[in-house]
This record gives sequence, C-alpha cells and structure tokens, in this order.
Amino acid sequence: MIFRTTPVTARRPLRRVRTAPALRPLRHRLDPARVEEIPFQAPDGVRLGLTRVDPGDSGRPAVLLLHGHTASADMFLLPETRNLVDSLLDDGYEPWLLDWRGSRRLPYNETGQRYTYDDVALYDIPAAVSRIRERIGDRPLSVVAHCVGALALSLSLTAGLVPGLAGVVSQGVFLTPKLAGRTSLRMSLAGELLRSRVDHIPVDFRKVGLRSRYTALFALASRNASCPDPTCQILHNSAWGTGASLFVHENLAEATHDRLAELLGPAPLWILPHLRRIELARTVVRWHDTDQRYRALPPNALDAAGRIDTPVLLLSGSENGLWGDSQRLCHDILAHRQPQLDVRYTEIPGYGHLDTFLGRGAALDVFGHILEFLGERQ
Repeated sequence: MIFRTTPVTARRPLRRVRTAPALRPLRHRLDPARVEEIPFQAPDGVRLGLTRVDPGDSGRPAVLLLHGHTASADMFLLPETRNLVDSLLDDGYEPWLLDWRGSRRLPYNETGQRYTYDDVALYDIPAAVSRIRERIGDRPLSVVAHCVGALALSLSLTAGLVPGLAGVVSQGVFLTPKLAGRTSLRMSLAGELLRSRVDHIPVDFRKVGLRSRYTALFALASRNASCPDPTCQILHNSAWGTGASLFVHENLAEATHDRLAELLGPAPLWILPHLRRIELARTVVRWHDTDQRYRALPPNALDAAGRIDTPVLLLSGSENGLWGDSQRLCHDILAHRQPQLDVRYTEIPGYGHLDTFLGRGAALDVFGHILEFLGERQ
C-alpha cells in the first residue's frame, strides 16, 4: 500500500546519506567576502548548506530563510532583481539561508538515500536554528519559510524543537495544505504509474533530450501552453506533471524566466507518499509512525498547534495555483481552534506561488508585508 511504513527497531543507528564533495555555488551580486558558507551537517550525518550574509555591522536581529522543495537559497538572492536578502539587509537584519536536504544545490533529490519531511523537521531545521543561535547569542531570530520549507517548519514548531523565535512568516502553505482536486488526483496517479519506472521528474529538457523516458511528460506539460520553453511548461503549466501552476508568468523578469532550470530542480517521486498523506489529512502529519527516532514529532501538527509560541504571518498570492486558499483556511481554523495564537493572514493580489519571491515586483508588492511583520516583533 502506498502509505504503509516499514517497521524498524528503536535502536537502529542513524542512517548515513552519501554526500557530494561541495554544494553548487550560489549565484548572487553581493561582495563574495560578505557571503559566509558555514560547514554544516544535520545530526544524522547529512551534509546541508548554511549561509550567513554579513551585514557589515553587529547586533542586528537575524532572519533564517527556508526555501521550498527542489528550490534552494538562490531563490532569495536573485542577482537580476531586488531580492529578499537585499531588502532584509537594508531594513537592518542579518540574513541566514539554509539549504535543507531538498535543495537544488544538494544531490539528494537524484542520488543518495531517500528521506521524508520528518527528517527536515527533526534534523535540518532545529540544527540550523541551534547553529545560528550559537553565533548570534540572545539576539532575536525570525524565520521566513516558503512552501514545503514552511510545512516542515510547522512540524518543528509544534514539536517544540525551535522555541523562542521572534516571528515566523509562512508563504504559500503552513498547517493546512489543500490541493486542487485535479492536482491531487494527478499526484496520486503519477506516484503509482511512474515510480516503478523513474525516481524523479526533471525540469531541464536540454539535459534529458528528446529520446528519453521523460519525453511524454514534457509533451503533456506543453498542452495549451502559452510559453514555448519546456522548463517553463513543466513548471508553470504543469508543476512537475500535477497540472498545477507555480507562478504567474508575467510576474517573472525575462532573466529569471531564463534561469528556471537553475532555480528549480528535479522533483523526487519517492517523496509523494508522505506528501499525499499530508494533503489527504489536510494537515502536516508525521510519516514515521513506528520508528522511535521520530517520536519527538507530533502525529498531527494541527492538533499540536497550541505549542506554537511565536507570532505567525500567513502569506499567499491570490492566484496561488498550487496550494489554493490553504493559508486562508489555516487562519480560519486556527482562529477557531487556537484563538490565543497570534496569527494573521495577508493575501497578495495578482501573485501566484513562487513569484511572491521570484517576481520582478516582489520587493514592492510582497516584501513590505514581511518587513512590517518582522519589524513589529523586534
């Protein structure tokens, strides 16, 4: 069955995942001397990426940025436009960027041992927060998280693994993921039909070529597409074959559009069972029910939402073609079930999912909401 977990013993040692010798370089326009790449491993031995941007002075509040699955810290550093790191620096913050194990800069989506979002919530995020706090001392630390990075963060928060944050901005989705019916159905079908043949869906047609097992997927994604670029088609017109859309096309600068294959990587199909369980439950649920290593994580994050000890801003584009109105739903449910929590919802007119960070006008239309929220809590 698709959702069955394999029983394991509680004393099994932490598994080790094969790592690459180096992360793919970040692309940015900052002075290289200001970008500090910190050697960093998760507690289970997986090499991750942790980057600090030196603001040039000391004592600033810190902000940790968490990307979505198959993206990377690059999404916050676009050199072709005013990006979120630029805005944070100018507004008096010290940016930190985590490349968790689903990053485009790391090899684990295509090679290495498989993982679930439990691993991100239990190992990656808490370890990064701990490492940052070693450096910043008692200065405030906030988190801005996108998509699956926000899903995993919600599990960490409700487990009590990252207490004392000054604030959290969750973009796109948080505790109540909700996909459109067509997207949900296609995700199930793709998992069942394709996972015995391929283990990931690529986005760069130039790398796989016309005569490959992926040709039919790219052809399907091109149906009724307004853009001739195959990478754009499989992301904007199909979201890795699910039929969803990841951004409003006209919101991207031409340079960003041409870099989509650099900014978003292959989607691993073996993660679909956990994602499907989460989506069917309409909340973030733990995958590992029998493995005692994960017992710190709540079985159901929404049921444990009372443990969230920080203000939360739920952010979403009005045209979110992936998660729909998940953030509005989350706000309404938390207002009813956990009225003591400080949670607000902000909708960005005319924006989709990824373009809230990648969009050419995001600095004007989106980042101000983030900075205003963070500023109220320093």
